[in-house]
Amino acid sequence: MNSYGTLFRISTFGESHGPAIGVIIDGCPAGLSIDESFIQSELNRRKPGQSKITTQRKEDDTFKILSGVFEGQSTGTPIALVIENQDQRSKDYSHIQNTFRPSHADFTYESKYGVRDYRGGGRSSARETAARVAAGAIAKLILKKSGIEINAFVSQVGALKAPPYTQLDLSKTEDNIVRCPDSATAIKMIALIDEVRLARDTIGGIVTGVIKNSPVGLGEPVFDKLHAELGKAMLSINAVKGFEYGSGFEGVHLARLATQR
Repeated sequence: MNSYGTLFRISTFGESHGPAIGVIIDGCPAGLSIDESFIQSELNRRKPGQSKITTQRKEDDTFKILSGVFEGQSTGTPIALVIENQDQRSKDYSHIQNTFRPSHADFTYESKYGVRDYRGGGRSSARETAARVAAGAIAKLILKKSGIEINAFVSQVGALKAPPYTQLDLSKTEDNIVRCPDSATAIKMIALIDEVRLARDTIGGIVTGVIKNSPVGLGEPVFDKLHAELGKAMLSINAVKGFEYGSGFEGVHLARLATQR
């Protein structure tokens, strides 16, 4: 399946080196003011090639709305949004046409479908997430009407940790290229990423999301409870290997401390 959600449902399409990627949004209420500049600003935050610590692929990530919007407002019908690919250097991947890459979806795609798109991972490329960001921007516009605020920031790179979010000014998240609102930690993170990059290696990190003013009662018992849905959504993103909610993985330490008391 290439869809997620129930009342507000998104279906993404396209491949990393195809003509375009896009998303169809079903369930957006009519009469919502569609702020295209806000959608573009969200895509700009995600787009590749914007700093030395991100992928160097060059994409403008400009979008077109094909349906579901009239005179700046949603009509209640499906919204189709498309982002054309520009930096399509498929030849860069010709050397792996007959080679499976470790930690990629190459082998599983060929085993499942009998065919794979080796050009940058095809459908399994992180390029697909641009479509999610566009859909997420429209979701944010809906949530904003109810006073719900969502912020996310880089809270850890390797062993480097930022202070707890309650001690941070999240409005400063965009002040640096690593998007950590604590400037002292951000400087160290950038230096570490640069060191690892120059050694032709990669390093993992943690993103923390903070949702404010969320209403009580979201989610359904038992299998569709809120943190189960959030976990499914987050773990479907390329390269995400873990998801925690509340105390999360630190709960093992909290249990130990409780036993010691």
